[in-house]
Amino acid sequence: DPRVKGWLLLENYTPTFIFSVLYLLIVWLGPKYMRNKQPFSCRSVLVVYNLGLTLLSLYMFYELVTGVWEGGYNFFCQDTHSGGEADMKIIRVLWWYYFSKLIEFMDTFFFILRKNNHQITVLHVYHHATMLNIWWFVMNWVPCGHSYFGATLNSFIHVLMYSYYGLSAVPAMRPYLWWKKYITQGQLTQFVLTIFQTSCGVIWPCAFPQGWLYFQICYMISLIILFTNFYIQTYNKKASSRRKEYQNGSTATVNGYTNSFSSLENNVKQRKQRKD
Repeated sequence: DPRVKGWLLLENYTPTFIFSVLYLLIVWLGPKYMRNKQPFSCRSVLVVYNLGLTLLSLYMFYELVTGVWEGGYNFFCQDTHSGGEADMKIIRVLWWYYFSKLIEFMDTFFFILRKNNHQITVLHVYHHATMLNIWWFVMNWVPCGHSYFGATLNSFIHVLMYSYYGLSAVPAMRPYLWWKKYITQGQLTQFVLTIFQTSCGVIWPCAFPQGWLYFQICYMISLIILFTNFYIQTYNKKASSRRKEYQNGSTATVNGYTNSFSSLENNVKQRKQRKD
């Protein structure tokens, strides 16, 4: 698209590819490097980092919603050249959305530095590594029009997600954070709504390229499968395990009284493992 000619990182695919390869190398080598080292706390940095991404996501959500309204975008199918000046507003915001996917590589790097390697899952790496690359191509060929919808929903979800992560970096706030489970539910809802809206462009086509619509549907399906598996493993199985433990009296209570020694021992182990 000539409207993004000369824009930072968009002129050539090489930088995006190199960043992605470096990301995967750090994911592979980082845990090996940290294996015999003490984990970093990163608490103050995490608060600033997550606050910054919360504000950026809020800005992108607001600008996308107002841009779509000003351009009179059609929900069912919107081409890339009929919104006038609103199209340029959407393009500028979506560049920030693309660039935010590069910033979000830091999510994984913080996991590595804090030795939270259990959080570096196939889903996590797949999602981060693919989004930057996908959006480089989106910004070069379909940087506005029907592309707005998924980015708008995702920006809203990220306001909730990064505000949660920022607050959870403050230990005193953790007992009051109850919405982590609902963030994953929101992400799954986002993927389903994006498939529905993208399918509208297939059923009632406009000048927006059909190939991009089919690709987005397939990508959303892959995310639904991975996020559903994550949700089941994280919440449903843990809830089932806790119910069994309670019924067997194996953790919280033993013979009718609290196993305080076991709880204290676990807390001491956790403090030794993590400084924060």
